[in-house]
Amino acid sequence: MIRSQTLFIVLALNLLACADPAATAGDDPGDQANEIAPTNLVRIEISPKDFVLTGSRENLQLVVTGYTAEGDTVDLTHIAECTVFNPEVASVSSSGQLKPQSDGIAEVEVNAGGTTQRVRVEVRGQKTPQPMTFEYDALPALAKAGCSGGACHGSPNGKAGFRLSLFGFDPEFDRGALVRDARSRRVNTVDPGQSLLLRKATMNVPHAGGRRLRLGDSLYSVLHQWIGEGCRVEPVSAKCIGIEVEPSVTRVLRFPAATQQFRVQARFDDGSVRDVTHLSQFTLSDPDVASVTSGGLVTGLQRGETAVIARYLEHIETPLLTFVEDVAGFEWSAPPAVNFVDTHVDRKLRQLQYLSSGVCSDEAFLRRVFLDVIGTLPTPDEADQFLASDSPKKRSELIDELVERPEYALFWAQKWGDLLRVSRKQIGLTSVFKFHGWLHGAVATNLPYDEFATQLLTASGSTFENPAGNYYRTSAETLDAMETSAQLFLGTRIQCAKCHNHPFERWTQDDYFGLAAFFNRVQRNKVGQAEEVVLVSTQAGEVTHPANGRVMQPWVPVDGQLSVDARQDRRAVFAAWLTSPDNPYFARVEVNRIWAQVMGRGIVEPFDDFRDSNPPANAPLLDALADEFVASGFDRKHILKVILNSRTYQTDSRPNDFNRGDDRYFSHYYTRRLTAEQLVDALGVVTGSPERFEFVAPETKATWLPAPDLKPHDRAKIGEIDFLKVFGQPERQSVCECDRGDDTSLGQALELLNGKFINRQLTTPGNLLHKQLEAGRPLKDIVIDIYRRALTRRPTDRELQASVSYLASRTDRGQALEDVCWAVVNKNEFLFQH
Repeated sequence: MIRSQTLFIVLALNLLACADPAATAGDDPGDQANEIAPTNLVRIEISPKDFVLTGSRENLQLVVTGYTAEGDTVDLTHIAECTVFNPEVASVSSSGQLKPQSDGIAEVEVNAGGTTQRVRVEVRGQKTPQPMTFEYDALPALAKAGCSGGACHGSPNGKAGFRLSLFGFDPEFDRGALVRDARSRRVNTVDPGQSLLLRKATMNVPHAGGRRLRLGDSLYSVLHQWIGEGCRVEPVSAKCIGIEVEPSVTRVLRFPAATQQFRVQARFDDGSVRDVTHLSQFTLSDPDVASVTSGGLVTGLQRGETAVIARYLEHIETPLLTFVEDVAGFEWSAPPAVNFVDTHVDRKLRQLQYLSSGVCSDEAFLRRVFLDVIGTLPTPDEADQFLASDSPKKRSELIDELVERPEYALFWAQKWGDLLRVSRKQIGLTSVFKFHGWLHGAVATNLPYDEFATQLLTASGSTFENPAGNYYRTSAETLDAMETSAQLFLGTRIQCAKCHNHPFERWTQDDYFGLAAFFNRVQRNKVGQAEEVVLVSTQAGEVTHPANGRVMQPWVPVDGQLSVDARQDRRAVFAAWLTSPDNPYFARVEVNRIWAQVMGRGIVEPFDDFRDSNPPANAPLLDALADEFVASGFDRKHILKVILNSRTYQTDSRPNDFNRGDDRYFSHYYTRRLTAEQLVDALGVVTGSPERFEFVAPETKATWLPAPDLKPHDRAKIGEIDFLKVFGQPERQSVCECDRGDDTSLGQALELLNGKFINRQLTTPGNLLHKQLEAGRPLKDIVIDIYRRALTRRPTDRELQASVSYLASRTDRGQALEDVCWAVVNKNEFLFQH
């Protein structure tokens, strides 16, 4: 069935236009700051209030904060006037960097907007040589310059024959690479400036990585001095145990005063503190909201929030900044909050001056909630019943009804099947049905989520008798089981810490293998040639660190090493820790997952990627949902109903002039394409020609399938392009939600416009369209029925007139009716959830 070429092009572009354009980071504006201090300051604060600089190389980054009469916080670091009393002791730059000159005590007076404060600085040890350290100076300098980053010499294979450990995580290896490798050509201790390391980084010698250092800058000076001192690697007297970042708490900055200087201090186990701002790396979680310089000055670009990721060696801290901007004509208004969800969302929207779109129509709500809760479109009769009701509680009553329908458990069991990788390829056909049956039963009985997780994690015995044990068949090895558990229940993608400390988070290799120790004693014993496997937890078997051979003790986040009796099943200890009501991850990860399933995106997005550098869009909302979840006894159905009943969920999808740019704070409902399975079922509802699949009952919908590799029942259809795969049905080879494709593509447009699947749905003899035509039903009524089935609304007068006129002008009414239906199901209104 070849349709109009013009329609083909228009609809293809229409479909592709629904994809979000790729975000691009703005240029680094450099050391931007306000030129004039506010005149309404009531006080200023200088941090730190007093400090000791020990050694000729030490320096100190001051942070100056002002507080206005209106209660706003303003960073004054780069605009305050600083005067040093006793300048022979210390000097201060225009950016607030304090440098020692000679032993003694000095005071720095800071003046901003007519308000002054003083800070005391003591300088010691200026006559004592202070050699550069390899671990705490040279390695951080290389990391900050980008030399040991994953895209440069810190990649697994290095670049141009030169490899460093990622961000200096392996000092011994790096020292060899710098000093001994390549016949020691990289450093010249006699004439440090002629070192190949420095000449390439400054582009005095061609360098594919571009200019990384400039003559005389702080990083160049560090490396130059370390080389000149003989590239010494001596044991350090004190170990760095962490860093502190100032400001450490969330700051709200109002444009135009939208800058913030940060300072980083390293803490050592001998009690000493050292300013390492100049050696720290600064990045942002959202570079569209702000930019950051290498010196730690953040400049806001637009309203929103971003985490500032400060790293020194393996230590990371992530303070949060919120940028607020007055919007012309904005005046807060919103309907009353239905529950605490609305209260938290409204508070954030009001702060950032986004205006909610208001509540959606009954027709939009009906279609939306059916698709979200049971995965299918409402029938015309179900729509009539709901729309005719005059009950003020009809929406909440419908929600209560839908979560009790059998389709609910089948639809949400499929969602968990995706996450748990339930497929014939992974575990075999018999096990697919057994595992899916267990998942379906867990959802249908509303098994508390803590019990659900515990049964999966501690499963033992036959996987036929205890189907939850298939969790350890889809996670067939120790490390896979650990990584799967971490991502599912902790929202942590810990895989990057397998070979080295995590490049962007606090996870270390020790943490990775310590967590693996909980899963190493699970034995999988196959029974004969069948799919059945018997799981046994033994009392022997240890995980050793691949770098040093050390036996790793069971370890968990926050609490560290756990004491486990030799006779205990380590998995049970882990499950007890995990499901504890005060666990900081477990409840938050699951409520965020439920939120994302019905809201189109998570409060943390991606919803299974919890990390400091990926902060929640609304942390108080996430905490409140998690608290409610714990208080309810980990009742997933209860949390789902809380979300669905909120005004936030029922907000219109059409943006207004005050929230058009909002894509994360839930000022309007976010449209998204129907899943592959939903689309197949919806086409079946509209055409009256539902798809059939092998090994399952004839009435089984695509949204109920136990596994993705159950093919269409009719073997003649096998040669077709797999419609479900084209529209993102996952292979279930990964625990990541990203395994389900949600991007639009030209291939999808081709399938909708000229694909064999949709052509078969429309042209199958005896489908609903042709039955109605053969029964003599008026053309007008058939068109109305198509719209009601597909869009949960009647056609407009214009749509109805155009369709009926087209049908009347064609001699082949059957094909003309197919054309009308084809046009309707190619509308974005049908293809997208809104």
